[in-house]
Amino acid sequence: MGDEPAMNGDLNANVKTRCSATGDPVLDQRTDQWLSWDKNPQTRGQVEVLLEQGSSEELRRRFSSRMAFGTAGLRAPMGAGFSFINDLTVIQTTQGLYVYLSRCFSNLGTRGVVVGFDTRGQEASGCTSERLARLTAAVLLSKDVPVLLFSTYVPTPFVVYWCTGAQISSPHDKEVLRCIEESEEPWSDACWDAGLADRSPLKTDPLVEVTSSYMEELKDLCFHRELNLCSPLRFVHSAFHGVGHRYVQQAFSVFGFPPPISVPEQRDPDPNFSSLRCPNPEEGHSVLELSLRLAESVSARIVLATDPDADRLAVAELLPGSDWKVFTGNELAALLGWWMLFNWRERNPPPADPSSLYMLATCVSSRILRTMAKQEGFRFEETLPGFKWIGKRMVELSDAGHQVLFAFEESIGFLCGAMVPDKDGVSAAVVVAEMSSYLQTKQLSLTQQLHSIYQRYGFHVSRTSYLLCDHAPTVLRIFSRIRSYEDGSYPRSCAGHRVVCVRDVTVGYDSSQPDHRCTLPVTKSSQMISFTLANGIRATLRTSGTEPKIKYYSEFCAEPGEREVSGLEAELEEVTRVLVAELLEPEKNLLIGRLA
Repeated sequence: MGDEPAMNGDLNANVKTRCSATGDPVLDQRTDQWLSWDKNPQTRGQVEVLLEQGSSEELRRRFSSRMAFGTAGLRAPMGAGFSFINDLTVIQTTQGLYVYLSRCFSNLGTRGVVVGFDTRGQEASGCTSERLARLTAAVLLSKDVPVLLFSTYVPTPFVVYWCTGAQISSPHDKEVLRCIEESEEPWSDACWDAGLADRSPLKTDPLVEVTSSYMEELKDLCFHRELNLCSPLRFVHSAFHGVGHRYVQQAFSVFGFPPPISVPEQRDPDPNFSSLRCPNPEEGHSVLELSLRLAESVSARIVLATDPDADRLAVAELLPGSDWKVFTGNELAALLGWWMLFNWRERNPPPADPSSLYMLATCVSSRILRTMAKQEGFRFEETLPGFKWIGKRMVELSDAGHQVLFAFEESIGFLCGAMVPDKDGVSAAVVVAEMSSYLQTKQLSLTQQLHSIYQRYGFHVSRTSYLLCDHAPTVLRIFSRIRSYEDGSYPRSCAGHRVVCVRDVTVGYDSSQPDHRCTLPVTKSSQMISFTLANGIRATLRTSGTEPKIKYYSEFCAEPGEREVSGLEAELEEVTRVLVAELLEPEKNLLIGRLA
């Protein structure tokens, strides 16, 4: 009772009294600002509890920095703090975006902004993707900017990022962040009004128009509808508790297929992903168990799994003997790249020239498309990791009159054609279904066709995995050590093989270039070093742009006709093992391995 006057009196004085317990004036100021701005009682409560507990380290983690653009936009966990996703940081971000858009587009007040959302959320923070979308709309509507707000959850490819449709990349990302930092305090109470969109005449719903346009454009990727209509294959689809179910069903209908059989436990939205230990289909067998079990029970040979926002795709195929083959992103890219070129040639017989066609991949992905390009006459380019770089290059190539036929990143992100300059799990799912059905008419499986591709172009054996590390100083120490590994420079050998080339994108160094300057853009905010060995293996170590991971990639590209795959795999395994053990030192640095 004695505390009540202080609690109900000067709120700012009360906040300062509690915040002073951290002993860090800068941290105290940031938490003071938070408590004076945040109107969400649940995230305010999280901060108050941390202050009462004296959890200074956790408070620093949440308040010492802001979210930054990685390989896939602004990403962070949901929760309280300036470095997390929550009501306040989304309002701040939208305010900064509005400021920047106003500078770039004089007609912003008539053209408007598209806002979409998926099914994710966090009950403890009172956050859902839909609520955050509505707050985004509120900020824009408060400035009389028209908002095209989807009335229900949609796949990520339905929502464009810039006037080009591609994700925001440099220099826009840096300028947007600068504008966010200059617009931290919410402008008005209207910014917190999640119901404003329901009352504003400036809000429209683009769902019907965009869905219709998307499905119409999807027809351009359908090459064998007559075969699809009578295909004997059955498909199982898991939406991973996300947005994919209804849109994959519609896409199958466009291609002439009956609807795929849905995994009932994972069909409907569930922000807790209650049937999954990890809502990432890239994890393979361990997260596809329900899908594989259902497929076996209904005699389906192909499993398709879209991630929660339906921009990525995992595929599994039943092999003779009841074993399942879960394809890697690199293997699916070999199949999809072959398929898109095969159908282009069917529609464009000789003397059609493929030299104006492009395929793109990130620099940590398989080089199979590069090998195909050398033999088939189309062009291939690599970009930095992240589809924002692929999207940016796609726009540039399109503006120059070139056609991008296919693009991918090894983390199961694919784009067939050029519907949108971003990865798209919905279109990829139905394209894989059609490819499977076509191959079935030739008595071939996906696995057999993959083997045929490798026979023609040479086996491309790759390994991709990661180690968890949520301690930035450790990451910096690891990569600094690699840069001064031998006599103050990079390693000269790995597993007994001489290093013939080093490319360090973080510092802009490439030993293969005459001037030693990297041809890829320098990315000082992340770590990435690649090594090419004398035996042809290329290996890369990099920090993830979206998660607290150190990722490692390695690939062995054999000559066409070389059939001794087991020897290639063994050599690659050994090089990868030594690379990780000696350069990353997992035990010493307390790195956590990938779950089996």
